[in-house]
Amino acid sequence: MTRKKKEGFKGQQAIVLPRNIQNACARDAATKQLYITDIGYYPKAELHHRKREEGAAEHILIYCQDGKGSITLKKKTYSIGPGDCFLLPRNQFHEYAADLEEPWTIYWVHFLGANADALFNTAVKTWKGNKTFIPFNAERIQLFNRIYRQLERGYRREHLAFANMNFWSFLTSCFYPDLYAANHNAPGTNVVDMAIDYMHQHIDQMLTLQQMSARLNLSQSHFSYLFKNGTGYSPIEYFNHLKVQQACQYLLFTTLRIKEIAIQLGIDDPYYFSRMFTKVMGLSPNQYRQKKVTP
Repeated sequence: MTRKKKEGFKGQQAIVLPRNIQNACARDAATKQLYITDIGYYPKAELHHRKREEGAAEHILIYCQDGKGSITLKKKTYSIGPGDCFLLPRNQFHEYAADLEEPWTIYWVHFLGANADALFNTAVKTWKGNKTFIPFNAERIQLFNRIYRQLERGYRREHLAFANMNFWSFLTSCFYPDLYAANHNAPGTNVVDMAIDYMHQHIDQMLTLQQMSARLNLSQSHFSYLFKNGTGYSPIEYFNHLKVQQACQYLLFTTLRIKEIAIQLGIDDPYYFSRMFTKVMGLSPNQYRQKKVTP
């Protein structure tokens, strides 16, 4: 016997912004680059199914927290499970459905904006496709809920601006989950992240390439290749940039002399430090301090 779709799902949440509010977001300088048109949460969405021959007018992000489902795009069907995140492009045929036995629990957002296409393409390029796996992160879900609650409060301009500005962060957490985790007190899990963490921990020393590679149990050549491929800089060059970054803090917020700052960074020769600083920043430490450009 065919099972009929129920009207809604227990605990579901959904907001569809009125067309006139969407148009207002498209005109407002604070939101026109990226704005939400629809947003929702479907827990254990039994018999959930959508088929759009012409696609949706917006890009759609679907994040599966639990259960299973499937998504069809460009004649290819993808299996979706816990932790999978999928992006559907606007104006393209697609179909998706919850698994009959283990229906999915999903968070979903439709979005538009002047930068929406570029952001979509960036994600697909980063993910190497429309689907990626994102480990569960409570802070990401809290961010989603914060956005939802703000839109739930109504469509005053400040509510819309607050929700859509936070949406940038939510998308960032989905597009770059490793970086998001690393910036929320989770330790780095790849070679580049671990190397950078190690550099920060030893910013007051002059680490050598040999020390860095040994810390990660890699040969110097392999470590250098992985690091430059991941950052665009050699390990020593990147470490020097971190030292200069720290030196800027000392110059702006302390009265330490140049020689004393160099010592804080593990550099015995203040002239070497000044040359390194000037090469990176384009002006000497003294010039930087005198300029004192602070936010």
